Amino acid sequence: MAEMISAQGADQPYRPNEAAGTAGGSASLAWTVRSEAPDGSEITAVRRVINAAFPTANEADLVEALRQDRDAWLPGLSVVATAPDGEVVGHALLTRCHVDGSPALALAPVAVLPAWQRHGVGTAMIHALLDAAQAADEQLVLVLGHPAYYPRFGFVPASGYGIKPPFEVPDEAMLALALDPGRPVPAGSIRYAPAFGD
Repeated sequence: MAEMISAQGADQPYRPNEAAGTAGGSASLAWTVRSEAPDGSEITAVRRVINAAFPTANEADLVEALRQDRDAWLPGLSVVATAPDGEVVGHALLTRCHVDGSPALALAPVAVLPAWQRHGVGTAMIHALLDAAQAADEQLVLVLGHPAYYPRFGFVPASGYGIKPPFEVPDEAMLALALDPGRPVPAGSIRYAPAFGD
């Protein structure tokens, strides 16, 4: 079994609180967040989730390309959420990027099957990834995402750290999270893995 990285501890399912919601009002909705199986047995299930969550195959193709990049793919930083029956219902990924030569992590994509969206699955996966990154002594996580969603995890505009993306995006959508406020945060331009196409 892949290593559990949920904050709830080994073999403990994540159960959403009332604020996160539950399917059909049922309190029985539960899932487990863990590292994706390292043997590759969940690649097809992950692709199915990503394809269901996004309108095109671009994000699924991105994940496949990142898997092949030994400099970008980091063991243990690809997580899945599974339903009680073992079905993979969510996937989230951190990969290596750099800010002017200093290592950082890129959060993308975060995907949840439509039937499981808005029930806290994405939130649980992001918390698990951030916990794993902090445990691995990483310092900086970057995400190009919804400015109303990611601040709940502590993300702030990357421009506040002097970090800029390699392409034009709204300032409020390029976000950064310093995992250890006591350590310096590098400034400069983001260099993503080649699969991102920058």
